[in-house]
Amino acid sequence: MTDSVTAPAGTRLAVLGSPIAHSRSPRIHAAAYQALGLPWEYEAIRCEADDLEATLARLGDEWRGLSLTMPLKEEAHRLAARLDPVATDSGVVNTLLRDPSTGGSGWVGFNTDVVGLAAALMGVGSDARETIVLGAGATAISAVLSARQIGAERVTVLARRPEAAAALVDRLRVSGGGTAELASGGLTGPEGRAAVASATLVISTLPGTAGAALELPQGIEQVPLVDVAYDPWPSPLAERWRQAGGRAESGIDMLVFQALVQVRIFVSGDPTAQLSGEPAVLAAMRAAGVGG
Repeated sequence: MTDSVTAPAGTRLAVLGSPIAHSRSPRIHAAAYQALGLPWEYEAIRCEADDLEATLARLGDEWRGLSLTMPLKEEAHRLAARLDPVATDSGVVNTLLRDPSTGGSGWVGFNTDVVGLAAALMGVGSDARETIVLGAGATAISAVLSARQIGAERVTVLARRPEAAAALVDRLRVSGGGTAELASGGLTGPEGRAAVASATLVISTLPGTAGAALELPQGIEQVPLVDVAYDPWPSPLAERWRQAGGRAESGIDMLVFQALVQVRIFVSGDPTAQLSGEPAVLAAMRAAGVGG
């Protein structure tokens, strides 16, 4: 059974970013559209931030929407003609939908990372009261907002460049809403180690081997790590966490949940409008995401 949509057969969608070859989004989205009975195409396209505006300008009317990953999320925010409230608060866009109010020449920007990560955190039963966010990029912004959404009382952002963490926190104090106390600091040395030691939850948005700079404290087995990385898995930081006796969860559930909201947007234009047969669609997406 399908939702009522106006997009014709031949509708095209894609995930854009760089690097992009590792992305599981094409198979996750393909599983959703197959479950919905929609003959839509979804592919992966490598794109750098400097190329995004020109890429959007080249896309024909058959292109209904796009998923954006690093390093495009802040540039997509700049280029969107309209923004949903979460994209406005975060300054981050990971989803673009062709905007009919502009005659199809513009795009509506959404942020589905926040709700996706919040759902993933709730799914693993995380205690977010004292949350540490590692990293200060676009995904870290969404991580802070997600922690606030599930009840964080204090969120501390740690980065290799403390000034970047401080800038992110200052930005969210102005625009991010919520009541959680925000703090920032350095990732390396005693400062980072002490912050993690007092946490109830750690969310890592660090790329590659960047987590090697973090010194793990004693008692890490009491502090779960949710790493937004999922390929390769375990990430270097997750491997160290587990070797120290801690629990580490990958970002695959975040990817699946945020993709589900993207599918809602691409189908109906509304991130809150549930799909026909949504539980079955979600199950198909999760199976596609965790497989192989």
